[in-house]
Amino acid sequence: MKLFKILILFTLLTGVNVKAQNNKHSFALGDSTFLLDGKPLQIISGEIHYTRVPREAWRQRMKMAKAMGLNTIGTYVFWNVHEPQKGIYDFKGNNDIAAFVNDAREEGLWVILRPSPYVCAEWEFGGYPYWLQNERGLEVRGKEQQYLKEYREYINQVGKQLAPLQVNHGGNILMVQIENEYGSYGNDKEYLDLNRKMFIDAGFDGLLYTCDPEAAIKDGHLPGLLPAINGVDQVDKVKRLIRENHNGKGPFFIAEWYPAWFDWWGTKHHTVPASQYVGRLDSVLAAGISINMYMFHGGTTRGFMNGANYNDKDPFEPQISSYDYDAPLDEAGNATPKFMAFRQVIQKSMPAGQTLPPVPAAKKSINIPAIKLTQSVNLLQVLPAPKTNSKPLTFEDLSQDYGFVLYRTVLKGGQNGILKIDGLRDYAIIMLNGKTVGILDRRLKQDSLAINLPKGKVTVDILVENLGRINFGKYLLQNKKGITGQVSFNKQEVSNWKMYSLPMNNINSIKVNGNNAAVTSPVITKGSFNLKEVADTYLDMSKWGKGVVWVNGHNLGRYWQVGPQQTVYVPQEWLKTTNDVVVLELIKPGIKELNGLDKPILDKLQ
Repeated sequence: MKLFKILILFTLLTGVNVKAQNNKHSFALGDSTFLLDGKPLQIISGEIHYTRVPREAWRQRMKMAKAMGLNTIGTYVFWNVHEPQKGIYDFKGNNDIAAFVNDAREEGLWVILRPSPYVCAEWEFGGYPYWLQNERGLEVRGKEQQYLKEYREYINQVGKQLAPLQVNHGGNILMVQIENEYGSYGNDKEYLDLNRKMFIDAGFDGLLYTCDPEAAIKDGHLPGLLPAINGVDQVDKVKRLIRENHNGKGPFFIAEWYPAWFDWWGTKHHTVPASQYVGRLDSVLAAGISINMYMFHGGTTRGFMNGANYNDKDPFEPQISSYDYDAPLDEAGNATPKFMAFRQVIQKSMPAGQTLPPVPAAKKSINIPAIKLTQSVNLLQVLPAPKTNSKPLTFEDLSQDYGFVLYRTVLKGGQNGILKIDGLRDYAIIMLNGKTVGILDRRLKQDSLAINLPKGKVTVDILVENLGRINFGKYLLQNKKGITGQVSFNKQEVSNWKMYSLPMNNINSIKVNGNNAAVTSPVITKGSFNLKEVADTYLDMSKWGKGVVWVNGHNLGRYWQVGPQQTVYVPQEWLKTTNDVVVLELIKPGIKELNGLDKPILDKLQ
């Protein structure tokens, strides 16, 4: 009898759970508000990108979102993350976007999905996979047939993961964005309609919308879909712009509301006090306008996934690894004064009697003791097998996405002259017979270096780093990396090159087990450290030069002495009692010690 009762109870609980997960909702556009099951819903959303937060920390960030008063999470979906090589898809681990959406559901949050597939987002190539550039004639963001074919295949894969999680199928995805600020790029309505049809064919049969800044909303919206607005928070203007492009109706949605901004290397850290935004947020919410904060929590652009800006007027501007963004949640996921100020505004706008959950305690951060890096190896000693060609090959020619390529040739010595690289993308260490003799930096429009060749045959090595493909504007179509033109010495073209691919996508495959590294060229150093307690920390790279840091095999991102970022965030979720750290240092190879801090340094230019 007892067993029978247990079985009945299990059946009831299981039935309740199934019913809750399959409880389909209706979500529609009213004349002035969104309607969830026929009742007005004001969306108060904040952007969090699953790729910029350790999977183990997703829930903590979501609990913080609830505590600030958000009812929704917005996120892009990143094509280059999910199809890193053509036809090879990855929806596992930190790339499990369906798990991210389900975590939000279990935390009581709706989701606004942005699979665009172009995302901008200060993300490498605006989210496009590098290999699109190897498809003959392919042009992104248009009706070119090869692009549409690859796009269609990708969005169908995304649909398999996420279409069942839409609100009209019992999930928590309220609505889905097609394209992304397309009006800033073009005005082809036929192309936008192809986007709409592909999304529907992929299973996204709920509410679709577009978003654009003020100057581009006319070109970027598709008649019949909600035209959301980016970067505008004057109530009258928001309502006017949406009505003008939506048959005189709402609802009114600010798809990207910017409480701060991002950073790029060599430029001052961007911060904006909360006081400048509190009044604007108050007026928007009081007017019943829905909103998505970009960003609520930025996190970290780890690995080599940062993008870059470039146009005809400004220099090349690669973005830093920290995506702190001066957002309401800092890079580690802790509440800032901006969080508390926004929380007060949101609480004020809630119905009488409703209160927000308490703010979770700040995560602990620690100062770890100095780490001795006792093992090292010269990068030139761990090169893979090369590919040869008379002219330099680009990353794309080598089927390489990110990281570094070493270009090697031999010149006759005993002469001086100018080494010139046409189309350097983006940063080069020049070495003669294994010794660094100079640096060329695309940011500074450098392409030439005076060199003195010693007598005899001279090995010339050019280590080129991809600093991030352009993520916004017309140069999306000119985004190849490496040496994209010719190399000349004293105006004579240099030929007969060996290319060594160094994507650095598995640092554990490189043996760093000695201490024989020369101090005249890039070096990989390794050490270990023990922790009595595991907590967030920051590695202080301010005395180092330029490079990349890995902890326990996780690529934590780039560092660069130019700033403004001088620390690398190490999340507690990836730390253990005993930890390994590996550093690839490009320009100061003699350093053998790392120091930890309990706070980041994001505002120091050197």
